[in-house]
Amino acid sequence: MLRWLVVIVLVLVLFSGLRAWLEKLGLGRLPGDFRFRIGGREWHLPIASTIVLSLLAALIAKFV
Repeated sequence: MLRWLVVIVLVLVLFSGLRAWLEKLGLGRLPGDFRFRIGGREWHLPIASTIVLSLLAALIAKFV
């Protein structure tokens, strides 16, 4: 259980570091991705991008 938690945290840190590069590819700006500002902070909910990346990961896992 602890191992999966560490993996999830590392993946989140990796994606947050690569966010600018992924936005250049179009991820993070899909029609199902939401950005809004509350209390002076910008919040980003990449729902559609998450689905696309999950499908891509599932395809890679299926063929590997």
